[in-house]
Amino acid sequence: MSDALVIIPTFNEKENIEAIIRATFSQKKDFHILIVDDNSPDGTAKIVTELIPEFPEKLSLENRKNKNGLGTAYLHGFKWGIERKYDYIIEMDADFSHNPTDLERLYDACSKEGGDVAVGSRYVNNQVNVVNWDIKRLLLSYFASKYVRFITRIPVFDTTAGFVCYRRKVLERIQFDKIKFVGYAFQIEMKYKAWKHKFNIKEVSVIFTDRTLGTSKMSGNIVWEALFGVLKMRINGLPK
Repeated sequence: MSDALVIIPTFNEKENIEAIIRATFSQKKDFHILIVDDNSPDGTAKIVTELIPEFPEKLSLENRKNKNGLGTAYLHGFKWGIERKYDYIIEMDADFSHNPTDLERLYDACSKEGGDVAVGSRYVNNQVNVVNWDIKRLLLSYFASKYVRFITRIPVFDTTAGFVCYRRKVLERIQFDKIKFVGYAFQIEMKYKAWKHKFNIKEVSVIFTDRTLGTSKMSGNIVWEALFGVLKMRINGLPK
């Protein structure tokens, strides 16, 4: 059995899902995959179901009845992975904005280099590694991360990154029932809590490429949740 699980949340990802699964399984490192699908009307889950016999015991699917936010999808996956004793649990998008060839680098940052959390970072040392974003979206993301870093003092350049590897002990320590955010701010909150627990966070420089197939799930409400959520985190503190 692999010691590493890749969680991929999906909603209407039929254009990408088979390709991202095959790309992940083609890596030298043996990764397992859990797809957490939020009842996609486009048949994403059906495609995964048809692939499971080809990858027995390596590919799993969890169907959820409703679309309840990215954060809750990852929390569902974290609990699933913890129950099955995976030592390393990785978040990854389905749309190839996160390159599966970087999975082993994140894994190594934790398994070989002493990290408790490894962040696939677009902005290490303020260098920008983003492809195919318009300037407005790029500036919003870049300065959002700088804003979070300034407000919280967390020593992470890409605080909003969603390509992250966690050691199981980190997830076991964080109290999931006290997670406040389910959208964009979820990624910030998870890193912030890991840092407050004094876990070692490493950043691994990656190139983020915007999706070419399917529809982006980004919205203005998600960004506002992050901006105001960070202030609440800093002012009120967060239960660990």
